[in-house]
Amino acid sequence: MLLAAGLAAEAVTVADDAVRRVGTGLGASKVAEMMLAGARAALAAGRFTEASRRAAAARDLFRRQGRAWWQARAAFVVTQSRYAAGERGARLFRQAVELAQRLDALRAEEAPAAHLLAGRVAAGLGRTADAERHLASAARFRHRGPTFGHAAGWLAQALRAQGRGDTRAALLACRRGLVAAGEHQRTLGAPELRAHAAAYGTELVAIALRHAVRRGDARMLLRWTERWRASALAVPPALPPDDPELVAELGSLRAVVRRLEAARAEGAPTARLDHERSLLEASIRARTRRAAGDPAGGGFAGTDLAALLDGLGGHRLVELTAVDGVLYATTAVGRRVRMHEVGPVAGAEREVELARFMLRRLAHGRAPRGALDRLDRAGLALQRALIGPAAADLAGDGPVVVVPPAQLHAVPWALLPALRGTPHGVAPSAATWLRAGAVQAPRRHRVALVGGPGLDASAVELKQLGALYPDAVVLSDGAATAAATLAALDGAWTAHIAAHGTFHSENPLFSALSLDDGPLMVHDLGRLRRAPLRLVLSSCESGVAGTVTAGTVTTSGAATPVVDELLGMVTALVPLGTASILASVVPVHDGSTAPLMVAFHERLRAGAQFAEALLAVRAAGGGDPVAAATALSFLALGR
Repeated sequence: MLLAAGLAAEAVTVADDAVRRVGTGLGASKVAEMMLAGARAALAAGRFTEASRRAAAARDLFRRQGRAWWQARAAFVVTQSRYAAGERGARLFRQAVELAQRLDALRAEEAPAAHLLAGRVAAGLGRTADAERHLASAARFRHRGPTFGHAAGWLAQALRAQGRGDTRAALLACRRGLVAAGEHQRTLGAPELRAHAAAYGTELVAIALRHAVRRGDARMLLRWTERWRASALAVPPALPPDDPELVAELGSLRAVVRRLEAARAEGAPTARLDHERSLLEASIRARTRRAAGDPAGGGFAGTDLAALLDGLGGHRLVELTAVDGVLYATTAVGRRVRMHEVGPVAGAEREVELARFMLRRLAHGRAPRGALDRLDRAGLALQRALIGPAAADLAGDGPVVVVPPAQLHAVPWALLPALRGTPHGVAPSAATWLRAGAVQAPRRHRVALVGGPGLDASAVELKQLGALYPDAVVLSDGAATAAATLAALDGAWTAHIAAHGTFHSENPLFSALSLDDGPLMVHDLGRLRRAPLRLVLSSCESGVAGTVTAGTVTTSGAATPVVDELLGMVTALVPLGTASILASVVPVHDGSTAPLMVAFHERLRAGAQFAEALLAVRAAGGGDPVAAATALSFLALGR
């Protein structure tokens, strides 16, 4: 199940563990199957040489066992791995054809992928007739077999149309393939499974995006970028909120983390507790991944560009799209849509890391001479790398909506000169931003104030905020447990959490806010009936979202991982009904955060929107470099 959803690194580990376990008593047949699973996982993780080696060993075992069906499947993984590593040529084509025919005869589930691979190799060799024959065989599966094969069939159909120069048919196949990919995603319950089950959809979108760039068609680029991004957040996470065993395991994990932190602080051994934590996290992942999705809900819908432009009102939009390693910025101002080529994505990522490093350094309270000038220069370099010539389109009046790709979500956008004096919000898609504006506010204006442990300034912060909101539910001084916090957040009009945040890079759904009885994880948030309408997170890196590799794109050469959909504390809340979020993208200075938060809430109470309130408190920061860096580290997400 992990591999089917694209959780490749986890699947390699699970397969190796299984080989060690079954090798002690369950026989060679099971060992060979687990070796094949490990090979597939290594291939999905981009470890092509390792995948080929593992698959060849499994193939040889199956041959000795006389298991022809399994032998053919393992041999196909060997061929896939060699193709993904860049091998081409007549020998590879002959092997791909032979395997496609064998897998077809065996009615193996890999048959559509095998014909797709044979067609691609043939196309690369200029064997047009062979390419058409095998792609047509793969395309048959777009209407038959399991749902996960339908998108592969539509991808083959798109490649057929592309090969004969029929752009209209290729784009139609891409649209139909996205519908199929969405249907498969909605059968998966846990949110990271849905995010990973996107490999074919990612490649279908890539075909359309390349076509838009070649044509210089800004509207097409925006429409297709939105189609895929919007689908990522269309369906609320299908976590099982009433599962008592899940609730118990989350509580146990909190307790173990609390004991781990105490042991580390005392310098005591932690190996047993680390092992216990790993076991609990594995059990929680397995339980949430077994949750059923909703095949009937949240279907894919094409992007209505006219409605999107109308919905912007007086806002200006800049949406960034990565196509084959190059960043493009599409702007929408009024009804005018323009496309700008910015530069390499890798260069943008380097500038982002440099800017984040400078802000992190200032978060520790160390302000070297000329720190503000250095921030200004970093902001100018960041603007050139992220939006380039599109900055000119953002000049003038009116707030800005920034929609970056997943790998550029943790950006301090306020550093950019074009955005420094302009209210701006960040959203994972323009459609999500529009939906956030349509969220109905709760009838009661209930406010929740939560203070976690280990923040010296949080007591002062909550006391001052309590004076602004005298009827608020206040949880602090040991009362901020996970259960009490979830109850306070559920259906709140405004919620403020002053707590340290931790980002779990290996599995973003274990990213957490530190509370009195342990971490409040993204997994916990799926239990909310209604997320708070407005949420302020004055914590460390709470706005960072994890990205997941949604398969590999192999259309134009060797396979390369594609980062697409995102997960994290903020992203988990958007589809649950939260319209506005304030969060940081780097660790922030506690002492400077408290006065900034109080000033921010004062603006909110005066009627300002999140982006307007954040701009106002930045402008009032004065010349203190640490205070300025703290204000620049926060983003207004959503409306």
